[in-house]
Amino acid sequence: MPTSIYSHPRLYDLLFPPGAYAPFYAERARREGGPVLELACGTGQLIVPIARSGIRAAGLDLSAEMLEAARDRARAASAQVDLVQGDMRDFDLGERFGLVYVARNSLLHLHETDDLLACFAAVRRHLRPGGAFVFDVFNPSVRLLAVPAGKRFEVMRVHDPERGEVVIEQVGDYDAAAQVNRATWYFSAPGAPDFLAAPLHLRSIFPRELPLLVAAGGFRLESRHGDFDGSPFASNSRHQVCVCRAA
Repeated sequence: MPTSIYSHPRLYDLLFPPGAYAPFYAERARREGGPVLELACGTGQLIVPIARSGIRAAGLDLSAEMLEAARDRARAASAQVDLVQGDMRDFDLGERFGLVYVARNSLLHLHETDDLLACFAAVRRHLRPGGAFVFDVFNPSVRLLAVPAGKRFEVMRVHDPERGEVVIEQVGDYDAAAQVNRATWYFSAPGAPDFLAAPLHLRSIFPRELPLLVAAGGFRLESRHGDFDGSPFASNSRHQVCVCRAA
């Protein structure tokens, strides 16, 4: 029976190490000043180092399992982070932040435009005047979206100290009307084929659409880059890394 990857924080961390995300968001936090709020903070890979640097920090996530892992990470790092379980479409933390960010495509779990706009409204309520709303989403690949429905293909391999080499394969079905790829990831290890099947349904936000959504949400798109090194956004960029301010 399918179960969310967000119910398996140890496995999630193996699949998605912080990489270039961590220094990028840490630098944004230093630039914008605290306090800092991460929405969909997961296991705290990004927000805990920010808190440890001395910036007041908070994280919000829907998954109790991910938040428990984030609390363990914060304790191990002797970092003070306010971690709250909640929905990024509707939350009230009772304070305002210099930076609110949503990293690693997490915004794409909001499939409906109304849900995205609700999130943007909640972010606006929590930003200090002049504060920044920063997020990154992938630049949709038509080639990947055009993979035939039901075709199974390898996504990645990772080494799990407990299981050995884990192979992750995907079966997807892209709904063009909804702009949502309804995929399932299958995890296999030596002696344990398909030990986990995890749905991963992500919306695509296309480059010409993104500024319109940002504006509809009451923000001004200050900059958009194609990667975390500040490179210009182009048609072949992997990411859309966006800095926004209230309009």
